[in-house]
Amino acid sequence: MIPKDLHLLGKRIELQPLDLRHAADLFAEGNDDRIWEYTTRPNLFTSLESTVEYIKLARHGDPYCPDGIPFAIVERKPGKAIGCTRCFDISERNRRLEIGWTWIGHGHWRTSTNTECKMLLLQFAFEVAGVVRVQFRANAANERSRKAIIRLGAVYEGTLRSYSITRSQIRDTTVYSILNTEWPQVKRRLEALLEGTSSASL
Repeated sequence: MIPKDLHLLGKRIELQPLDLRHAADLFAEGNDDRIWEYTTRPNLFTSLESTVEYIKLARHGDPYCPDGIPFAIVERKPGKAIGCTRCFDISERNRRLEIGWTWIGHGHWRTSTNTECKMLLLQFAFEVAGVVRVQFRANAANERSRKAIIRLGAVYEGTLRSYSITRSQIRDTTVYSILNTEWPQVKRRLEALLEGTSSASL
């Protein structure tokens, strides 16, 4: 449903298939422990070499996300990669997928970057791939991520208690979703956010 060579173009950002040419930019943006505070793994962008290994793993079978299709989030001007995201847990039979593993350089937090990134992926999923459900998950302790997902228009479905162990800590995971029947309303909300006609902030 999601081609590995998918390239999505927005007004301010574009999503490009993650590639080694993004390594230098992602090292510069990703070597920041604030980004990784609530994630499964610690900062993997501590050197250019480790960034290259991250990209190779993401493209060719990350054991944490074996079916993931990774993208670089690229600012159209000046053409710089500022983060990553993935589609994964893709089920053609059930017409569903998950969007996650998203990180963005700290300097781009609370801007339109995450909003437009999710808009591009959701629009393709619902309007081209024919998905009926898109899921999101977040560490229950990560209030910033949980609020960002809710502001997208996703519906909270529940908390999976003691769902995983992250860096020796037991983690609760919150689950959210958007259904194809909800997409038209969610799309209008995201369009308003991107046009600056809504006071909601992502």
